[in-house]
Amino acid sequence: MRVSTPRTAARAALAVGASAALTLGLATSASAATATRTIVDGSTTYNLSLTAPDTASAAGQVITVTGSGYNTGQGIYVGLCVVDGVQGANKPTPCLGGQDESGSTGASHWVNNVFGGLFANSSKFGTGGTFSAQIYVKAVLDDGSVCGEDVTCAIVTRADHFDTNDRKYDVHAPITFQ
Repeated sequence: MRVSTPRTAARAALAVGASAALTLGLATSASAATATRTIVDGSTTYNLSLTAPDTASAAGQVITVTGSGYNTGQGIYVGLCVVDGVQGANKPTPCLGGQDESGSTGASHWVNNVFGGLFANSSKFGTGGTFSAQIYVKAVLDDGSVCGEDVTCAIVTRADHFDTNDRKYDVHAPITFQ
């Protein structure tokens, strides 16, 4: 039979506490923000849904963003952008990494059913206007502004360069940096 000493009990308590903290930390990092928007484009109604983590490392990390209900005939960009006002009110800009056409930053992703998959950081929509994209995010934008301090940022979708002034596909999922 083993006798429990105060030191063994303290180690056991520390291990249980560390395990609980790790579990809580994993649960917190797995939390997500979902933004929705219903729009009418022509005679079709689209129920847009965008899901992304609601927190990220200020120093930078790759996150997965998913969406559904998008018009597969209208390409979109997915990225971290400065937002001003409600979804569709003002163009989300500037965005981390710009359009990233070279694929060097991974900060944006282009979803387009004609050209998706032909270029770096691009793909086609799945069934029902779905997509899943990995993008790199960080708190400090290219112009030096800081998300949450100088500007309000969100993970966004917006119409691609073929219809850049169309605000119908703007969806903002809020994100904070730690």
